[in-house]
Amino acid sequence: MSGSVASRLAALGLELPPVPPPRGAFKPYSRAGSLVYLAGQICEWNGEVRYAGPVGAVHDLATAQKAAQLCALNLLASLSLALEGDLDRVVACHRMGGFVFATPGYPDVPRVVNGASDLMYALFGEAGRHARTAVGVSTLPAGASVEVDAIFEVA
Repeated sequence: MSGSVASRLAALGLELPPVPPPRGAFKPYSRAGSLVYLAGQICEWNGEVRYAGPVGAVHDLATAQKAAQLCALNLLASLSLALEGDLDRVVACHRMGGFVFATPGYPDVPRVVNGASDLMYALFGEAGRHARTAVGVSTLPAGASVEVDAIFEVA
């Protein structure tokens, strides 16, 4: 990864993880013209789920936001793969979908997903603002606390 996005990532004290292998019969991204559709990513690093269990019981809001940020880093790793390492080719993040393994009635699902949304804004500025869905669910792959997917426009 080169350029200003890499500099902003480093300034935040963050790095991209290795691209997680898919946990099913799908690929990490699909490209159609200038749009890159990123498969949902859970909060894992090197194949290890770092945040597992329901938000509201096992994890508090701040921890769940870190889980969402890790999902976003995994998304960016896949996007970097699609862009041959050049995240400066991002034109815009158009949409993100966030899924939070939460206790029934947990009220802060959208605030959890802000952990991913805030990172996109920090890295891409206004081009990182996006339409979004945030949904509470009863389970996620490997018991992960959060999963996020996204659609980017690239040059």
